[in-house]
Amino acid sequence: MVSAEPADAALAPALAALQTIVDAGSGRSLLDLQWIQQVRLQNARVVFRLALPGFASGQRERIAAEARRALLQLPGIEDVQIELAQPSTAQGHQAAPIGAAGHGGGGPERQSIPGVKQVIAVSSGKGGVGKSTVAVNLACALAASGLRVGLLDADIYGPNAPTMLGVADRTPEVRGEGASQVLTPIESCGIAMVSMGLLIDESQPVIWRGPMLNGIIRQFLYQVKWGERDVLVVDLPPGTGDAQLSLAQAVPMAGVIIVTTPQMVSLQDARRGLAMFQQMGVPVLGVVENMTAFIPPDAPDKRYELFGKGGGQRLADEAGVPLLAQLPMELAVVQGGDAGRPALLSAPESSTAQAFRALAERLWAGVPVA
Repeated sequence: MVSAEPADAALAPALAALQTIVDAGSGRSLLDLQWIQQVRLQNARVVFRLALPGFASGQRERIAAEARRALLQLPGIEDVQIELAQPSTAQGHQAAPIGAAGHGGGGPERQSIPGVKQVIAVSSGKGGVGKSTVAVNLACALAASGLRVGLLDADIYGPNAPTMLGVADRTPEVRGEGASQVLTPIESCGIAMVSMGLLIDESQPVIWRGPMLNGIIRQFLYQVKWGERDVLVVDLPPGTGDAQLSLAQAVPMAGVIIVTTPQMVSLQDARRGLAMFQQMGVPVLGVVENMTAFIPPDAPDKRYELFGKGGGQRLADEAGVPLLAQLPMELAVVQGGDAGRPALLSAPESSTAQAFRALAERLWAGVPVA
């Protein structure tokens, strides 16, 4: 929601003009980010407060110029006055949640999931980088270490977790109706899992706008009988859309890991996703570089860097976060995913399985004790 004082019809053109001013990192409107605040009219002048987090201060001149240009094109507007607020911390973790309601205040308080101690999201800037493979194998690795693990497949438009866990033909038990409805997760490979893929036919498309997407994600969070779980791993869809916003605003998270490949195109999109979580105050636990090198099945001692080199480390260094893992490409990953038994379990001695076990250990060691 837009913060405006006063929120009357006369102010609407100015708000519409300012809605077009976006953050270069995430592409989000500065009004939605609440970096533009307290918009008001004083005769023929528009006045607003620019409250940029420290990491975005380099955009100040560009933002001010774009805002002045957009506002001065409006009929009756002769001047623009910009009040500068003190920048927040360097990481920008004090920024208000995107979409927060009210007049410059915070959004609704995040609600914990009963019985769930920690929530870790797995995200990527673009599709095709192996994010779901990472989420599923990471969940299995955490479970193999003795933790009680849940997996929420929040990739509503492309749910792959049921296939990777061999449960695509199963339907979860659902009891009750409406707000009292409760879904029992499917148990497989040592974890409890829910997914839209368990509730629709394999060929059925999900054609939903934001509010419906937000509703089903909240149901998966709060209307699932998760029981006692040390950690809930959330497999997010690619990009920086409604699913990411819904999760970040709904539930407190231990953090998010960003999955990328070494390829430049993947890095560009991963930067945007990483910046979005930083702007929303969600800790970025680190970067996972997938498809680092191909390992031929007939020559396990060889490595072929098909998508370049060093991309994951570059992204991690830019963001000041750790590179948690570099995952190889092996035939076992493809075979395990298609067969419904992840590589961590189907090929426990593979380089991939060893890398996932190391990732789980390193990741969990950095998660605060609930």
